[in-house]
Amino acid sequence: MPKLSPILTTLLLAGEAGLAATVSYLLLLTAAATFAQRTTAARIGVPTSRFAILVPAHNEERLLPVLLLNLGRLAYPRELFTIHVVADNCTDGTAALGRQGGAVVHERFNTEQRGKGYALDWLLQRLWASPETYDAVVILDADSVVSPNFLQVMDARLSRGERVIQGYYAVRQPGSSSSAGLRAVALILLHYLRPQGRMVLGGSTGLKGNGMVFATEILRRQRWSASLTEDIEYHMALILAGERATFAPDAVVWAEMPDSLRGAQTQNERWEQGRMEMIRRFVPGLLGQAVRRRSFLLFDAAVEQLIPPFSVVAGASGAVLLTALALRSPLGIAIATFIVLGQSVYIFGGLALAHAPSEVYKSLLSAPVYVAWKIWLYVRLLLGLKPRSWVRTARNAG
Repeated sequence: MPKLSPILTTLLLAGEAGLAATVSYLLLLTAAATFAQRTTAARIGVPTSRFAILVPAHNEERLLPVLLLNLGRLAYPRELFTIHVVADNCTDGTAALGRQGGAVVHERFNTEQRGKGYALDWLLQRLWASPETYDAVVILDADSVVSPNFLQVMDARLSRGERVIQGYYAVRQPGSSSSAGLRAVALILLHYLRPQGRMVLGGSTGLKGNGMVFATEILRRQRWSASLTEDIEYHMALILAGERATFAPDAVVWAEMPDSLRGAQTQNERWEQGRMEMIRRFVPGLLGQAVRRRSFLLFDAAVEQLIPPFSVVAGASGAVLLTALALRSPLGIAIATFIVLGQSVYIFGGLALAHAPSEVYKSLLSAPVYVAWKIWLYVRLLLGLKPRSWVRTARNAG
């Protein structure tokens, strides 16, 4: 063991260096987020933006009516928005319920090209071929509801020149289970804290797949992607083309989340597989362009993809702390302590800034189980045990 100690200590410090760099970057975003604006300045005068609200739906007869009822109560002139539902390969009553709820329903049947990306691209092409005109397009998942001010906020931001806007995508009913509570923690950090920090530092908030708003000319110029993570790919293409996604923290979209880890597995596998593909395809180019253009925006977009899931970072942090203690390495223990404390500041700072309810804090008690599950899932993907095609995320019982 004495002969191995220097080698193990060197390996430990190398691993800690990567973790420390990751945590330092997250702390930078946390500090910046404390200076971010939380509300959107009201628009002077009456709203004028005309919206097309697109809802991709596959067998969503239970949840779609809730969304349509919610949209009917928006604090926005009803004549200035139209709801378009694409009933994609549905075998239930989604289409009929969509029409009853006041939406324009487009039924699509294509068993070869399945998934949200294909459905949205198909629907957009139909919109471009129609005589109807819109100033902006909103994309919402069928299992969501939005804050009453959602279109008011987006209209105000469009009026001041913003062209790609991401709303705050949060968890509906975070207290329903420990799994939902932990997902709420994750989304607060990913969908609120980091975007707020990026807005202060001049970055791009990214696209989260739900609650996205685009000026119409953006979607006409850049065709929608049909990949497993179409939102990430579309964001990469936009920022390389010179666009920037801004964040509207006061325009909230709440989505249902699986109430068990088993129910969340396919969704998480799809996200992580897509992120790995995006790293291979875009990160080298983003880093190269960031150096050439001296662009923080491009550098930050690359770093965001390189940061592992936070559960993996947390698990690795615990491992290096135990290893440092076992090796009795003063430097290793000091770095590991910084890593663990830095993550605590990041997590609790994010929850405080987002005014998270008490049940979200309580869900952290079951974090070790979630971390172990997420690491297992990540290892499966690294070993090539990944979904080959789109699989619909399991819905909770009604």
